[in-house]
Amino acid sequence: MPRTTKVDCPGCPPLRALTFDVLGLVKVIQAQGKDSEIPKVVERWGEPDYSKSVLAASLVDRKFDPLLAVARKNGLIEVLNPLNGNLHVAISDNTDTSPPKDDAIIGMHLFAKDELALASRRCTLLSCTKKGNASMRSIDFSSSSSEDISTNIVKTWKVCGSGDVLCSKVDGSETHALFGGKGVEVNTWNLEQCTKIWTAKAPKKNSLGIFTPTCFTSVTFLSKDDHRKFAAGTSSHQVRLYDISAQKRPVISFDFRETPIKALAEDVDGNTIFVGNATGDLASFDIRNGKLLGCFLGKCSGSIRSIARHPEFPIIASCGLDSYVRFWDIKTRQLLSAVFLKQHLNGVVFDSHFVGEADTTHSAVDSIQQDIEISQTFSEEEHTPQKRKKASKEDGEGKKRKGASKENKKCKKKSHGETESKQR
Repeated sequence: MPRTTKVDCPGCPPLRALTFDVLGLVKVIQAQGKDSEIPKVVERWGEPDYSKSVLAASLVDRKFDPLLAVARKNGLIEVLNPLNGNLHVAISDNTDTSPPKDDAIIGMHLFAKDELALASRRCTLLSCTKKGNASMRSIDFSSSSSEDISTNIVKTWKVCGSGDVLCSKVDGSETHALFGGKGVEVNTWNLEQCTKIWTAKAPKKNSLGIFTPTCFTSVTFLSKDDHRKFAAGTSSHQVRLYDISAQKRPVISFDFRETPIKALAEDVDGNTIFVGNATGDLASFDIRNGKLLGCFLGKCSGSIRSIARHPEFPIIASCGLDSYVRFWDIKTRQLLSAVFLKQHLNGVVFDSHFVGEADTTHSAVDSIQQDIEISQTFSEEEHTPQKRKKASKEDGEGKKRKGASKENKKCKKKSHGETESKQR
């Protein structure tokens, strides 16, 4: 059983997260939302195999028919059902003749704007390799037979002429993408036309006249509605804010500790980012002025490789080479819970449509209370004539009692008159 750690906290709300590790396993972690509950591993998909290590993952988080795409080290791309782990389709990334180990997939995105047709089930997938080979393909997996599955590469292009691409990101509207890496300045592409629309300028020479090329390790957009502003992390422990409508060099640049930046994630407010580095430090920054808002308490013992923000609850999840997935409170920056998963972790994503037992029991209690109130109203309506009859009997008895009291008063008057006559 996986080990868990717990701190004094109110507990995690109902959540469901999927983690990906270097042995190719996908593990499902759930918390039902009970008081002081620790998330637990409820499912494990796949068999341990280092050649199937998960390099990138993308989740289409929708309520109806969600999809999960996983890119593996051996060059396979699998489209799974994130609810039960069933495999829809497995294809090979054959965009280049070079071996997968020399040109592995570093980024992938599964498009969510494509609606599923009634007659066929299709999805569009964007992938980018280390050598800068990007491709968009349409996958049709309407048939249950693997032979009938059709894969059409719609567009292919070269992101860079030299260097190694290490990070990529698609914006919320799914019309623009970012690419950057070692010897590759961060650049923006229009996915509808497959054209480069912006490229960052190389940094200036230092005071000694030495030029040091930038190595970008992670990128993220600040808002889902605006593709012009994004943040990028470098191997020289810098975080840079770019605005393509303003200039080609960073608008703001600041340092975070002394190790390379390995993971970035944006908050829903569009002004806050979460930064994780190679020594396990996790912090939040106000990207408008580069101010450190605070560090998350409870340092990790290994490099942070992925940060995910829950779309509804003020919670983020982080995972890395220390084999732990941790859940943090954004407001207090306190550690809510941590689960040990035995293998080095490469990624984590949230399932926002998960409903825990606490919510289901609460709704069940509400329905029961509503039924009780309805039955009480019906019973009151049924018993109202009986109460009226009972009230009429009570009225008759009251009249009898009034008559009896009058007779008693007359008797008392007679006895009082007799006593007076005797005394006379």
